[in-house]
Amino acid sequence: MARLETSAESPVPVRVVALRVGEWIARLGEIWVDGQIAQLTRRPGVATQFLTLRDPDANISMSVTCPRGVLPDTVSEGSRVVLRARPDFYLERGTLSLRALEVRQVGLGELLARLDALRRLLAAEGLFAPQLKRPLPFLPHTVGLITGRASAAERDVIDNARRRLPGARFRIENVAMQGTNAVSEVIDAIARLEKDPAVQVIVIARGGGSVEDLLPFSNESLVRAVAAAFTPVVSAIGHETDVPLLDLVADVAASTPTDAAKRVVPDLADELREVAALRERARARIHARLDREAELMAGLPERLRRTVRGRLVRESDDVATARARSRRRIESLLEAGRAELGHVRAQIRTLSPQATLERGYAVVRRADGTVVRTPDEAVGALHVRVAEGEFDATRT
Repeated sequence: MARLETSAESPVPVRVVALRVGEWIARLGEIWVDGQIAQLTRRPGVATQFLTLRDPDANISMSVTCPRGVLPDTVSEGSRVVLRARPDFYLERGTLSLRALEVRQVGLGELLARLDALRRLLAAEGLFAPQLKRPLPFLPHTVGLITGRASAAERDVIDNARRRLPGARFRIENVAMQGTNAVSEVIDAIARLEKDPAVQVIVIARGGGSVEDLLPFSNESLVRAVAAAFTPVVSAIGHETDVPLLDLVADVAASTPTDAAKRVVPDLADELREVAALRERARARIHARLDREAELMAGLPERLRRTVRGRLVRESDDVATARARSRRRIESLLEAGRAELGHVRAQIRTLSPQATLERGYAVVRRADGTVVRTPDEAVGALHVRVAEGEFDATRT
């Protein structure tokens, strides 16, 4: 298809643009489309019926016209269908719609097969991994509750939570919990609660229903929104036997809305009983310790007396032993000193000049005091010293 050459000076009429768009759309031919019926208008006796087909995972819809006999009687609003259609572009209004040639309602078995395939795909991506689960706060400041307006699930959560913890605070987001708008409204509610810093846990609660009623809570967009949330999410959808994909991605999967209330707030009565029990155990342990210490203190003076007396006796014995040892050591040293002194005295006496004189030797000096060592030196007056005294002599 040739491109239109246009400018501000040579624009093309609206009809030309509409015709070119219609030609391009007509080239699509027949296509198979999967969607959910959001709105259905049945008019008896009218050859054409009109419905709105909505994308299950996005807030996008298209108008569909169905000739008589194409739309099965079992199809109703909320039904999941697959249809064979041809795109139509209405030139007069510039709108796009689908003209259905064949409509098939998706059966329960096919829905479950699609859900199982989606479950395996998300599990392979790791969205259900246990390590991603976040613990719930022990005492949340505010509980965010996403549920239907004036629903039994809302009453169950609030009544049971406040029965356990009077004064529990909630921020409630009432949204559609089934039908074509449920997914987008729940996702928007999660986003609003995420922006509130007081909300520390989010509960998504709905009562039981058919597989078709609970399909929004297995929607891929909703599952990914919960996986991306920063606030811990509790899933409380349906009964205990219902397991939507939301249960697998949520941080905690409660079996019922009542069970969710028990998970998000503590039981004040149980906590008070636990505190009382802990206080009583602490008191008992303190009293037992005081009793043991009292018993120890009662016998302490006598034990100290025996200990001190025994210590003094041992120290006295040690002092006496050390004194005797010191005395023996000193006497030994004195005796050795006396013996050494006698030996030295004897040596000195033996080596002294007096001892030499006593052996018969004499010391002869001349008048000038010099000692005579040779006979030639013995001349003139001499002075002789012997052992018993001194005398003068003259050599002749």
